[in-house]
Amino acid sequence: MSRFSSDFTLGILGGGQLGKMLLTETRKWDLKTAVLDPSAAAPCRLGTDHFEVGDLMDYETVYAFGKKTDLLTIEIEHVNSEALEKLEQEGVLVYPPSKVLQTIQNKAKQKLFYIDNDIPTAPFSRFAYGSEIPDSVAHGGLQYPFVWKSAQFGYDGQGVKIVRGPEDLKGLPKEECITEELVPIEKELAVIVARSSNGETSTYPVVEMDFHPEANQVEYVLCPARIPEHIAQRAKKIALRLVDKLQHVGLLAVEFFLTADESLFVNEVAPRPHNSGHFSIEASVTNQFEQHLRAILGLPLGSTESKIAAVMVNLVGEEGFTGKVYYEGMKNILEMPGVTPHIYGKKETRPFRKMGHVTVVASSIEKARSEAENVKRTIRVISKEIQDE
Repeated sequence: MSRFSSDFTLGILGGGQLGKMLLTETRKWDLKTAVLDPSAAAPCRLGTDHFEVGDLMDYETVYAFGKKTDLLTIEIEHVNSEALEKLEQEGVLVYPPSKVLQTIQNKAKQKLFYIDNDIPTAPFSRFAYGSEIPDSVAHGGLQYPFVWKSAQFGYDGQGVKIVRGPEDLKGLPKEECITEELVPIEKELAVIVARSSNGETSTYPVVEMDFHPEANQVEYVLCPARIPEHIAQRAKKIALRLVDKLQHVGLLAVEFFLTADESLFVNEVAPRPHNSGHFSIEASVTNQFEQHLRAILGLPLGSTESKIAAVMVNLVGEEGFTGKVYYEGMKNILEMPGVTPHIYGKKETRPFRKMGHVTVVASSIEKARSEAENVKRTIRVISKEIQDE
């Protein structure tokens, strides 16, 4: 069946900002789309041919939606993978495959997969219940400090906590979790790798991520990362091994910890377009959203070469503001050369909610990083009566 200007329907589970940016690329190629999201106000509601409101974790909802599509993909991992497995059995193409999602959705399974396939990762312990952790500490199985992670449903810094002593154990959920050795991190890196349904692979340049100290969210993404080339090549090699072992189709974002002795540990992965790849819209020959489409449609993968150095700045809701969103300083950043804002279409802001991002391009990564700081100081995502700027 022809994909373009036809009745072929690409279904997307999740209607957030990643889906919105993916829809921009589907419009470029005149691909018919359908989107399912729990919120009637989701950013994707205006950019798709068909929009449905429904629970992404409900088997019947996901199954019924998927039956109306020819190919189903995701923009968030928290979906009912059993429904996807049934759809695959009935002939619907599902990328990433349900088996990949079932491995990635649970951090304990994800970590065990790394061990089984010789993927370097931080030492960890698995607990069926969080209530088992104090006993493990008391009997010497665990030593402070360590990192606690919920096995499921962690997102944007949620479900992760550094535990430095008994006080930090208070209030932790009693659900399934893992604990990791607290690795001495020099830098946090990421590689986005694409694998097509035909088995073709490609990687984007390694990026460097700077995190907000309170929200545990990425604040800046720098491309290229400020690391030696041999480390970049090693990171790409690990990412390619991982995508091959998973037999993944689509984009896979692989996050790494780099230590002072140049060890690389895979932190976690995301089987979709990712925050660490937003720079590619302005700075790459082929942006990550087009590359994801190329991969899942079985088309030749595009060039991942960078055209220019870039820094992505996340726009998140300011602390102390909840309500109707207002972007203070938008006019000012639009006056800056090489600065492109992306607003995600969320009408309500709250502290640390992802509301948009800004890409800064320049002749060098140092210049782009400096201008990104200027952007960060200039624009604020707040809530007040909307005013003309």
